[in-house]
Amino acid sequence: MGEHLIKMPDVGEGIAEAELVEWHVKVGDLVREDAVLAAVMTDKATVEIPSPVDGEVLWLGAEIGDVVAIGSPLIRLKVEGEDNIAPGSQDEKAAAPPARTGEIEAQADGAVKVPDAIVERQAKSASPQPIEKPQAPPPVRMHRAPVTRAEGEKPVASPAVRLRAREAGVDLRQVPGSGPAGRITHEDLDAFFTHGRQIAKAPGLAQNTSVEHIKVIGLRRKIAEKMALAKSRIPHITYVEEVDVTALEDLRSSLNANKRGDRPKLTLLPFLMRAMVKAIAEQPHLNAIYDDDAGIVHQHGGVHIGIATQTGSGLMVPVVKHAEARDLWECAAELNRLAEAAKSGLASREELSGSTITITSLGAMGGIVTTPVINYPEVAIIGVNKMMVRPVWDGSTFIPRKMMNLSSSFDHRIIDGWDAAVFVQRIKALLETPAMIFVEA
Repeated sequence: MGEHLIKMPDVGEGIAEAELVEWHVKVGDLVREDAVLAAVMTDKATVEIPSPVDGEVLWLGAEIGDVVAIGSPLIRLKVEGEDNIAPGSQDEKAAAPPARTGEIEAQADGAVKVPDAIVERQAKSASPQPIEKPQAPPPVRMHRAPVTRAEGEKPVASPAVRLRAREAGVDLRQVPGSGPAGRITHEDLDAFFTHGRQIAKAPGLAQNTSVEHIKVIGLRRKIAEKMALAKSRIPHITYVEEVDVTALEDLRSSLNANKRGDRPKLTLLPFLMRAMVKAIAEQPHLNAIYDDDAGIVHQHGGVHIGIATQTGSGLMVPVVKHAEARDLWECAAELNRLAEAAKSGLASREELSGSTITITSLGAMGGIVTTPVINYPEVAIIGVNKMMVRPVWDGSTFIPRKMMNLSSSFDHRIIDGWDAAVFVQRIKALLETPAMIFVEA
């Protein structure tokens, strides 16, 4: 029998460490070759680590949420055959299980070394202990027998007792009173608690003092780190404009009603993506990545639109690559494919990276106005708010129109307020006159 040490494998080019987000085994488990041992996360991509051999788990080298360097010992197995750990190497020391406190160690010369902790405990047990005087029993308090209250009779109690009962969520009608005329005293409440009687809770009044400690790990920690980085480094400017999408919604409904069976159903987002492509052609500096450490703006020719997507694991941003080369239907099909991959946890690292500008939308829950956080290190994000039918003055009367706000944020170090306004106004004009989206200049 031998031992096999498994190290954290290389999980991607340029990746120096990964976060352990899930163990699939525990000490004592028997595993087969290619069985999944653990899952690690790096840059929003989850990678499963398989076992290269059959064996029994002897030792786990990290806890959930730990960040483990590539090449560090991760798991040790008992296997048939020889060890893969060189005697006396750093791997052997790193993979050795920690010694238990108070364990008696055998010395090289055969002598037995007894740890100081055991010696100290033995010395304490041998020394005489002071004799404690027995405590006097608590005084017996005379207590009247509880008075049974007639059904429907209002309980009598002082304001202090009522407050204490309310804070404890106790219905005083369930507490017998032993005071004059059946008055409920503090002693009655004490007896009610002590004797373990069923406490009738007054609806909504019981205090909840529980505290749940939830470790921030995996995707949630990645999101937290990226949001903190974006807000700490980028001075945001948010520009909000309302858009009349009545004509756009009429066009969208018509296209969906007459589409081919192999085409996806159109939402508002493909129209917005095509409008952004046309607006970026006029203001290409908004389609950029800002390397603020090097002081360089990387202005991209290709428009790679990230779509902020809520999944069961948290917020992900799948990327529609080269939106400038896709028509309306192609944008919709790729958008649907990526959203499904992200929600099912099957999106690859490449599909979740490389965006140059991002759209964020909460759909029907989008609110009236939002202040989107830029997807660092991009310089712009377009936020879609919910659509509402509102009365709009046309010069002579109020008419119902479908209105929607765009709440968009920009990196004010790179994008001036004027440029931000021009960009949003251009998108507004295209969405309000949707036929212009399809007109080539």
